[in-house]
Amino acid sequence: MPAVEDSITIAASPEALFALSQDYALRREWDPFTREMQFLDGAKGPAPGVRVWGRAWNGLTMTVEYVTVQPPHVVAMKMVRGPWFFASFAGSWRFEPAAGGATRVVFRYVFTTRPRWLPWLADPLVRWAFGRDIRARLRGLKHGAERKRLVAA
Repeated sequence: MPAVEDSITIAASPEALFALSQDYALRREWDPFTREMQFLDGAKGPAPGVRVWGRAWNGLTMTVEYVTVQPPHVVAMKMVRGPWFFASFAGSWRFEPAAGGATRVVFRYVFTTRPRWLPWLADPLVRWAFGRDIRARLRGLKHGAERKRLVAA
């Protein structure tokens, strides 16, 4: 299963960054990928089994389900409904303490594409696009935490 991962160090605590990453009221303040996100079925926050619907900057929509929520260290989701070209999709955020009270944030996607005979072409394109999006989202989180001071919001 192909994977795309990147990381960044941010001058904020894992607790603050975990909370900011999962605060959908503030998400559009820092996340260039997200246009809309909402908890489904009356859920108010992340927990295993909770579903979230989202729309990306490119118009694609996806419904994901939290599979792991371990504040302030890790949150992981899997796709339950999404674009036809994904047979499977999952993502995770990890928050690791770093020197000086900072946090190393690791963002990872894993996926399989459809149709099954096309991964030789589709997978490198998806890896490239996801790599670009992951880097932009990590930079956005850093900017939101350090410059916009959203962790204090």
